[in-house]
Amino acid sequence: MFNYTPLGSICLLGACITAIAAVGSVFELTSGTPEYGTTITGTILALSIPLTVGLFYVAVRSTNKVNK
Repeated sequence: MFNYTPLGSICLLGACITAIAAVGSVFELTSGTPEYGTTITGTILALSIPLTVGLFYVAVRSTNKVNK
């Protein structure tokens, strides 16, 4: 049975949200006319990719510590 931590759960939720934001930003940028403008949408994309990776890494690492 796998145990989980509140930190891991919150980080995984954050990783899911930022991944959705990244995908949405890509679709907005490729549509030609982003709703919030190219600069803001590009900034959201640029910030959400490293946040997704970092939050996912923390979630996995946190859960692995508990399940050793």
